[in-house]
Amino acid sequence: MDLRREAAASPGHHTPCTRWHDEEPARRQIRRGDRRTTPCSRLLRCVLAPATPRQSAPLRSVGYQPAEAIQVWAVSDGRAGIENQALGLAEAIGRRAPIKLTVKRVALRTPWSWLPPGFVPAPRQALSVGSDPIEPPWPDIFIGCGRASVPFALGLRDWSKHRTFVVQLQDPRVNPREFDVVIPPIHDGLEGQNVLPIVGACHRVTPQKLDEAVLDFPTPLEDLPSPRFAVLIGGKSKRNDISARRAREISDTLATVQRQTGGTLMATLSRRTGAAARLQFRTWLAPHCAVFYEGEGPNPYFAMLGAADHIFVTADSVNMATEAAATAKPIHVLDVDGKAGKLARFHQSLARRGCARRWAGVLETWTYPPLLETERVAAAVLTAWAARAKTR
Repeated sequence: MDLRREAAASPGHHTPCTRWHDEEPARRQIRRGDRRTTPCSRLLRCVLAPATPRQSAPLRSVGYQPAEAIQVWAVSDGRAGIENQALGLAEAIGRRAPIKLTVKRVALRTPWSWLPPGFVPAPRQALSVGSDPIEPPWPDIFIGCGRASVPFALGLRDWSKHRTFVVQLQDPRVNPREFDVVIPPIHDGLEGQNVLPIVGACHRVTPQKLDEAVLDFPTPLEDLPSPRFAVLIGGKSKRNDISARRAREISDTLATVQRQTGGTLMATLSRRTGAAARLQFRTWLAPHCAVFYEGEGPNPYFAMLGAADHIFVTADSVNMATEAAATAKPIHVLDVDGKAGKLARFHQSLARRGCARRWAGVLETWTYPPLLETERVAAAVLTAWAARAKTR
């Protein structure tokens, strides 16, 4: 699969969240990284094909087996949506080779936190109180996600004398050459010799985790009347939000679906769901739900994904839509308030792969192969790391 062809962008001006794949995309604008070819970048281009469950362990393909567990750091600011991306990639690597995973949460003190990530002169000395230490022994693989991790990713290759293989998720907003691998979402339009764009974001969803979550959840969700609908509600982001009015509309829509089908609604709100929208969902949606989660008690998120026949997700969340696409279940995207921007390109990528459709009031059922982007890039990262490690 030529992933670069999938990076076609929608027109540069802001577009409503109702723009979808049936509109002709304009010529994409790509920000290019350095074009020089390195051994790692050549190897990465050889492993861009989609991962499948039958792929053999990539370490064997380069003839290298580590004597000990691979030391992996997952570094972020600790926010769930950011940290889970780093953990998802680390866990996917761990399904292919033995690893020892260390989770680190970091933040910089002011005024250093005001600076662009590439301009923090001594990030280890600028860590805020409560941050995890960034100090030797250095890991074999560093996985950073989010702005807070970038200064440490930039420094680690020097601190470790280039022994650590540095992977940065999302667009770091600095030259990709400063890392060993950069894994941004396709809709960001970042390109370079060591850049592996993916659809959406890395995540922790696997069939085994979903099955275990269904079995472990206090309520036997699979005994609830079908069709079962998982409802994943986000909230405020840079360009989008869910107003009280829109929350009421979504609630009424989902209540109608439940009445017409006789099925079961299972809904979860996000930390980003605003107070006004939360009140509307609590008032108008919760009475129709067998599960309605606002943050207290056992989190039903994975169990809902595992038990659902259909998944509704609000259009503001890349993470939730990508996680839903790993289930191979029909995804219905609910419009939110605001401008689509890059989100339009993301939803177009999902639609082209048959994963998601914009909700238009009619319940449809379809099938598609599960989206396994985390598995694919984990194989690529491990292969590139092993190729370099065996030469040292």
